[in-house]
Amino acid sequence: MEARGTAALHTKLDEVFTMNCDMDGDMENQMENQMENQVEMEEKTRLINQVLELQHTLEDLSARVDAVKEENLKLKSENQVLGQYIENLMSASSVFQTTDTKSKRK
Repeated sequence: MEARGTAALHTKLDEVFTMNCDMDGDMENQMENQMENQVEMEEKTRLINQVLELQHTLEDLSARVDAVKEENLKLKSENQVLGQYIENLMSASSVFQTTDTKSKRK
């Protein structure tokens, strides 16, 4: 009867050991999953921050393009005014008047 009791005890110990190993394996899997989830969340957070930074950069560049366009229009207008002013000065000055060389030679 003692052999049967010992065999039953060994069987019970094997079951407990197997359950303990299964629980250890489950805990390891849970820990691995938590670590993977944490890595994924950190990566998502990093990517979100990068996207936000790029959006701000794009907004800044867009504002700069608008400012440059406005400045360009202003400079074009000023160039037209200066060009007209120079034409008026040239037409009013005798230095830039066309002369009839044939009439002077005669």
